[in-house]
Amino acid sequence: MQITKIIVGSRRTGTFESPETGSYCLYLFRSPVIMTIGSVDRVFGGSTAVISTPGCRHRFRGAAGKTVKYDVIYFRLSTSDKQYLSGMDVPLNTPIELADEYMTASAIKDLSIQKNIVGSRKAELGELYLRIIFISLESAARGIKPEKQTVPRYAGLKEIRSEIYEDPMFGWTVDDMCRRLAVSRTYFHRIYQEAFGVTFRQDVIESRLNYAAELLLTTGLSVSTIAEKCGYESDSYFMRQFKKHRGCTPSEFRNRDNQ
Repeated sequence: MQITKIIVGSRRTGTFESPETGSYCLYLFRSPVIMTIGSVDRVFGGSTAVISTPGCRHRFRGAAGKTVKYDVIYFRLSTSDKQYLSGMDVPLNTPIELADEYMTASAIKDLSIQKNIVGSRKAELGELYLRIIFISLESAARGIKPEKQTVPRYAGLKEIRSEIYEDPMFGWTVDDMCRRLAVSRTYFHRIYQEAFGVTFRQDVIESRLNYAAELLLTTGLSVSTIAEKCGYESDSYFMRQFKKHRGCTPSEFRNRDNQ
């Protein structure tokens, strides 16, 4: 499996089509979208995925004329890869509505970041992430819903976590989240980690580092400016934290993408 391009958080207005690139295109729509497949228009809410095969053109536009938000991966498959995918219950050129997009969206976002820092393991990591995505789509296509969470206030916690990654620069505080859920600080920390396996603070840091990585790859802003935009008062602390979580300095991360 060869990943040729990844776009995360793209926004489009008007009508656009899957490109004629010779690649497969995996779209994850994060907002309501109208898909034209063949000659039929269908309206889907957010959390809808579709894999377009080479040569099969699909048309998309926002519902009610609104902007469409989506992620997309362009990839190529070898003969053995095609056999692997054909052995799964993942429909091609057919919209798949996801009960919970978090696993798929997280895999796409992680892949967009990690592909720039793994060196000789890049191809292997890309294949593993694609397999994770295919598995999550297969479960959705089969109608297998995520296991019901027994963590108290899970729906509210999940909503908070999604908002953190959608808006990393918001002033997220534990006290505000406690008021929102009407719980104590100690209880909030416990159920958050029980629900996601990480702390609230770790998620805030990770969301901001994701944003920093995006700015490093898509802008010419200085590391100091990016640190400020990501809420860090100290450049040195930002660089230490980036290296701790990404395995390289911000400058090394940017330079690797340009090599």
